[in-house]
Amino acid sequence: MQIDQSIHFFIYYILPFLVVLGVLIFFHELGHFLAAKYFGVKVLKFSLGFGPKLVGKKVGETEYLISTLPLGGYVKMLGENTDEEDKPLSPEDEKKSFSNKHVGKRIAIVAAGPIFNLLLALLIFCSFYVVAGIHVMTPEIGQVRESSPASRAGFLKGDIIVSVGNKKTDTWPQIKEVIQGNTGQPIDITVKRGERFVALTVVPEISVTKNIFGEEIKSPLIGIVSAGKFEKINLGPLSALKEGFRKTWEIIELTCMTVVKLIQRVIPIETVGGPILIGQMTGQLAKENWAYLIPFTAVISINLGILNLLPIPILDGGFIVLLLIELVMGRPLNIKKREFLQKVGIFLLVLLMVFVVYNDIKRLIE
Repeated sequence: MQIDQSIHFFIYYILPFLVVLGVLIFFHELGHFLAAKYFGVKVLKFSLGFGPKLVGKKVGETEYLISTLPLGGYVKMLGENTDEEDKPLSPEDEKKSFSNKHVGKRIAIVAAGPIFNLLLALLIFCSFYVVAGIHVMTPEIGQVRESSPASRAGFLKGDIIVSVGNKKTDTWPQIKEVIQGNTGQPIDITVKRGERFVALTVVPEISVTKNIFGEEIKSPLIGIVSAGKFEKINLGPLSALKEGFRKTWEIIELTCMTVVKLIQRVIPIETVGGPILIGQMTGQLAKENWAYLIPFTAVISINLGILNLLPIPILDGGFIVLLLIELVMGRPLNIKKREFLQKVGIFLLVLLMVFVVYNDIKRLIE
């Protein structure tokens, strides 16, 4: 029994977590690697994971590694840390040194990691929509609230909304979009009731609701609830590409807004999760259907890309800021200032890690 539980835990929690994390890290570091190669920088090491080497093989001038700690990876380039080099470079290596490349090229190499995470998400979404299509909520009414504008206007449960104003509505989100843009003016809505089409007019009421961040907002409502029915729509390559771009941009916007709301303390820090939470989520999805891990990987990849672009020292975003300062000043910051900023960055990351691990453990024991 104990062995069965261990196998179950490995298959549905450890394995999917490692697969998702491995794919994300690989593509992130691949971005740095390919950009460095493109600009003629010598790459010394390409590692999945940190710490001591588990396995490795040198191919050409690069050693490819799998290291002990799976929570990250790195690409080590020649001349990346000039302060650590104990001997001068040969003329040939000087040309391949990261530090001797133009600042713009170095910025491109650093930014390539997060950009590849965003591109990975786009690739996953587009491919997923080509194969699986999309599932949309139908425009069928499942409930009409009492004493609501819809109730007074004559809407009934089971009505299928065909058009709102002059716009045809095939999905429930289309209905919400049109009504959300209303300022309290009468709206003409056509519904299909059995075999008949019925024209109704409703005036939305402005009500106070909460958005996904828990903030109270004023929103026009008519008092109907979706029946919660979905239908699958198959997409061609072009439509899937368009939907993939739309979904990727939607998640990018949501991720950026979440970061802003965390800084503003609208979203409490207690809601932030770390590796344990991601492991739980991958496990739950894997138990339902391993295919669910595909779009989940895309969402996490976007999160990883955006977070790495934050202007925190030792993250890609912090490195880009230092390179931009060098571009403006015409020279890099001195060693002491860079070391101080790196220490600040490490402190902030350790502090954040402590918070997220504490939150994860707290969720487990509650």
